[in-house]
Amino acid sequence: MSKKQPKEVINWVQKARDFYKSAGKEIAFAEYTNPRGQFTQKQLYVFALDLNGVMLAHGINERFIGKNFLSLKDSDGKTFIKEIVDGAKGKGSGWVDYKWYHPVTKKDLPKTVYFEKVDDIIICSGVYKEVTDPSELELL
Repeated sequence: MSKKQPKEVINWVQKARDFYKSAGKEIAFAEYTNPRGQFTQKQLYVFALDLNGVMLAHGINERFIGKNFLSLKDSDGKTFIKEIVDGAKGKGSGWVDYKWYHPVTKKDLPKTVYFEKVDDIIICSGVYKEVTDPSELELL
């Protein structure tokens, strides 16, 4: 992960937060879920959760919407969505590290997600920490 990436992820979430505040929940969620929209670019995409861990919007997998991910575990058994929800309820924003399947390398790699609570939702975006080839940043 480059030194620039954490700032880029924070800016991405803040841009999504500002859009949510100006456009409203319905339009924001539709735009977050649009795979060709302004909140999906290369490896970066936005997803939104409610305070119970239910997916409200997802930039690359619309089928996740409406499903509860609170007990979802990464490859090490970490319930990272629960950690995001708990962090959002407690601190309002922060980072959570976990391991996730990378579609290009076909390996579980370290990933980090930044989240911010806005009203009764949590806006999130993450990035893989170890990407050796720039082409891996492209979405499939």
